[in-house]
Amino acid sequence: MKLQKTIKSEGKIHGLGLFGGEETKLVFRPAPANSGITFVRTDVPEPVRISAVASNIAERSRRTTIKKGAVSIETIEHCLAAVNALEIDNIIVEVNGSELPAPDCSSAEYFKVLKRAELVEQNVSRKEFVIQKPVTITAGDACVYALPYSDDGLSLTYDLDYGGHTGIGRQIYSCRLTPESFEKNLAPARTFLLEAEAKQFQSRGVGTHISPRDLLVINSDGPIKNSYRFPDECVRHKIVDLIGDLTLVGRAIKGRIVAYKSGHGLNQQLARKLYEAAQQQEQIARFGTDALLDIRQITKILPHRYPFLLVDKVIEIEGDTRIKGIKNVSFNEQFFQGHFPGTPIMPGVLIVEAMAQVSGLLFAQRLEHTGQLAMLLSMDNVKLRKPVVPGDQLILTAETLRLRKRTAHCRCKAMVGDTVVAEAQIKFMLVDDEKV
Repeated sequence: MKLQKTIKSEGKIHGLGLFGGEETKLVFRPAPANSGITFVRTDVPEPVRISAVASNIAERSRRTTIKKGAVSIETIEHCLAAVNALEIDNIIVEVNGSELPAPDCSSAEYFKVLKRAELVEQNVSRKEFVIQKPVTITAGDACVYALPYSDDGLSLTYDLDYGGHTGIGRQIYSCRLTPESFEKNLAPARTFLLEAEAKQFQSRGVGTHISPRDLLVINSDGPIKNSYRFPDECVRHKIVDLIGDLTLVGRAIKGRIVAYKSGHGLNQQLARKLYEAAQQQEQIARFGTDALLDIRQITKILPHRYPFLLVDKVIEIEGDTRIKGIKNVSFNEQFFQGHFPGTPIMPGVLIVEAMAQVSGLLFAQRLEHTGQLAMLLSMDNVKLRKPVVPGDQLILTAETLRLRKRTAHCRCKAMVGDTVVAEAQIKFMLVDDEKV
């Protein structure tokens, strides 16, 4: 049995962000068992904590970002890769800016600082996810696979194909992730750009503080005003990025990852899939079902009853910040009798009501709100994008934007499969149950 780990003492890094170029200070602090990797923005009026898990990923180009409400933390992949490689389960990462420092444009400095901070075991078993079924993510000719693997730990293979570019060519690298292999063979590998890409970025005002001496800018002859640390440094850096992105699964991964031409976008899609599979696996192991709240528990929290209870179960809860619920849509629903005979479509207002109900379950998670009800105040930016019909399964998510003593504000989304069918921002007043 492997035990969870955190760091023994603080560690500090400062430097300029890779994309924004702003000076940023970062502090690593120990964290209690089972708390995971938590980033904290300290430069905003009230510090904002963001868990480094796949559900908090924000869409960005060529980097990995997590977000909570309007607050984001950019370019976290090199930091996460070092945390992952050192098998650190619980840590607080305080940062006084929107983007992490990029010393050396690699993961090496993060690894050194964390190693100096020393690791300590915590008397709790590590959370692990064993890949049992293949998962495939593709986009064009790029792809990334998560596969079962007989060996213990995480094995990675990356095929980087720049066959038409003589400065890089085709590079393939495989490794088994350990602290020693990462420190020696991966951590020093730096971010790289083609010369044309670098010029394009700087013409848009991005990365103007960086020169080819700071990272690898590559033309047909190789690095400009620089040299490779490894003959295959580019593919090694791609594996560093992949390791960082996979950290967002929120637990140690056991299996094999094979990638061809993948970047942060595909990596993050894979992290989301594995995160969801891990959550489901843990719930089934613990409760015999993937439900965190079943219908009996839901009826103890919500006052709604037939035919107006529109959440069947809850499968994910992250404190009072995020929730995911399920509504199975059956042809036996009462409203299909008149909406519409011969063409049954779930009324849009009821989809919005289902999102509001799952939001009420989210706000009930905070202890001081036990015994209170979330009464609807307003709905903004409501969009009904696709019809919902019998046989569909509505996946309902709500993310907290603001939660105060008497009011709450959240962003809601309803999906069928991977398709968004409705979304809205909903505000509530929290009132005592006996006053309703």
